[in-house]
Amino acid sequence: MTSPDLAALRPRIPSPVEETADGRFGRHGIRLLLKRDDLIHPDLIGNKWRKLAPNLTAAAGRTVVTFGGAYSNHLRATAAAGRLLGLRTVGVVRGQELSDRPLNPSLARCAADGMRLHFVDRSTYRRKTEADTLAAILRAVGAEDAYVVPEGGSNSLAVRGCRALGEELRARADVDVVALACGTGGTLAGLAAGLGPDQRALGIPVLKGGFLSADIAELQERAFGGRQGNWTLDDRFHFGGYARVPAELDAFAGDFEQRHGVAVERLYVAKLLHGLVALADEGAFPRGSTVAAVITGRPFP
Repeated sequence: MTSPDLAALRPRIPSPVEETADGRFGRHGIRLLLKRDDLIHPDLIGNKWRKLAPNLTAAAGRTVVTFGGAYSNHLRATAAAGRLLGLRTVGVVRGQELSDRPLNPSLARCAADGMRLHFVDRSTYRRKTEADTLAAILRAVGAEDAYVVPEGGSNSLAVRGCRALGEELRARADVDVVALACGTGGTLAGLAAGLGPDQRALGIPVLKGGFLSADIAELQERAFGGRQGNWTLDDRFHFGGYARVPAELDAFAGDFEQRHGVAVERLYVAKLLHGLVALADEGAFPRGSTVAAVITGRPFP
């Protein structure tokens, strides 16, 4: 088997950086930049490209099996990669009860892109990293020799792939803080490793629970042998948890879109931008700071 030709997909790397005049930051003496990772590729968007590309190369043409919930951006990106590169993909979906229901738009897109969907009960899903459970899942989908990508795509290869994001912003000496929304933490783990010594990474978790610091530290240990870079998390802006988009957040995102002409993805990016506005008002960034917000995705569909 041979590795797919990812260069043929013509990713926009490095992704562009745009300065955004926003009075909510300007009145505090803060410059806001948008790192437009959402423009890397129309189907493999943002951090999904950075995390998937090294894993697809490592898969070397084998079936790719990965995991996610019913609205997983990662599952959609993996399915799209399978369609574009001619790879067989299997998505193991959390929630056996979903197997008897019509597919939601996210899972329907996965299926349309050729991904085989395999639903498992939530107890099995929680044990998916255990060797016996994983082996049983692979047998069930007829892919015992598959290349397995973890939920969210965050493994050592992905973390090292995301280091390039930090390196692209390291070249910007004017950038003091790089902020992004976090799910599994792999993008932040790599980003922080690529930044310069005078820059810091700020993660805004979109899930509640306060567990992500340990996960990011473990990802960096596996990828780099220890903690890398200056990074912190602020857990206050998850709006109740993953996929929770209350009216306040939706209104904020719509206002940002009108102000700046940038489509705002609600599950991750809206929480990031809302958090940054709140932090600016709190005085979290000194006057004269430049903050780069990583736009990791765009609205679906």
